[in-house]
Amino acid sequence: MKYKLIASDLDETLLNDDKHVGLKTLQAIAAARQLGVHFVPVTGRGFTLIRRTLTELNVKDAAQEYVISFNGAAITENKDERILTKKLMDFQTINILFQIGVKNQAVMHIYTLTDIYVYNMDKDEKEYLDKMGFSYCDFSQPSIMFLKDQPLIKILYKDKERANLDDLYSQIPASILEKTAVTYSSNRYMEFNQAGVNKGQGLLKLSQFLNIKPAEIIAIGDSANDLSMIRMSGLGVAVQNAATEIKDNANYVTSNDYNHNAVAEVIKKFILINN
Repeated sequence: MKYKLIASDLDETLLNDDKHVGLKTLQAIAAARQLGVHFVPVTGRGFTLIRRTLTELNVKDAAQEYVISFNGAAITENKDERILTKKLMDFQTINILFQIGVKNQAVMHIYTLTDIYVYNMDKDEKEYLDKMGFSYCDFSQPSIMFLKDQPLIKILYKDKERANLDDLYSQIPASILEKTAVTYSSNRYMEFNQAGVNKGQGLLKLSQFLNIKPAEIIAIGDSANDLSMIRMSGLGVAVQNAATEIKDNANYVTSNDYNHNAVAEVIKKFILINN
């Protein structure tokens, strides 16, 4: 099979612990691009929050290069960060989720299309976000009325203890869960998007736009929010450090983890070796 598109998650997949792309991976991606293969970052982050990575990949502000962000809720062309598709959440839904978080003193992120607002920031989260080079606005007032007229696209709860996230989940009304898609990432986040949003659907939309068949796609990931794109792609890949559920659904599991150029391993084995 000749693959035409590589879709890769970022954190704990493409990026190492220093939140950079390894040299071997950069070289492999560049070689794949020379063969006409698209390399598409697919992330839960907003597209404005991965500019540093796009610069490393040498595709920042590049035409006909794309990003799937917010877990599939938005697709952008890198040139001028042109939005091709987006699926927003309504303010009422986000506000109900926010108030549940406030009641439980949770750390939360609220995302507009271009900005991130962090409520109840703690030291651990500040260190994590600063390490990734994020720009964000932190606030402490228990209200998001100042965001009522903004284009809201995602909200998440942060807690490293899954039991605490599960407790938060148990407090969400069924009427709200029906309107949202819930995913987990980075062993610290429970994320909420509009119902029907996932990385697989986002990748399918982009592949249709590019006239690429699912069988011609390689998808690489590590966490639960990567499962949908791994299942829909011709070659679903789990990096060595991936969750068991991801490995069980993958066609291939890398020998290397995200700190040791796992994505380069995939490109060399399935793209470059055939050329």
